[in-house]
Amino acid sequence: MANHKATKKDVRQAAKRRDRNRYYGKTTRNAIRDLKAQKEEKAYDENLPLVASMIDKLAKRGIIHKNKAANLKSKLARKTHTAAAH
Repeated sequence: MANHKATKKDVRQAAKRRDRNRYYGKTTRNAIRDLKAQKEEKAYDENLPLVASMIDKLAKRGIIHKNKAANLKSKLARKTHTAAAH
């Protein structure tokens, strides 16, 4: 590591951003896991917009790619559509 003040500050900022991004990512993954585990369709439908919003925020912040966000939301939404069809 260089001994410049600006470089030291950049290392501190990168560590802070990394920790924050890991927190957001893990929280969203846990929310997706909990949503998939729900058995009641009504509770699933109520929580789906909240989880979709969390996924959108990850994509907006650049933590995940926008296509990955779209794929995740599509898979979650497909579960409600297939349940409603049967």
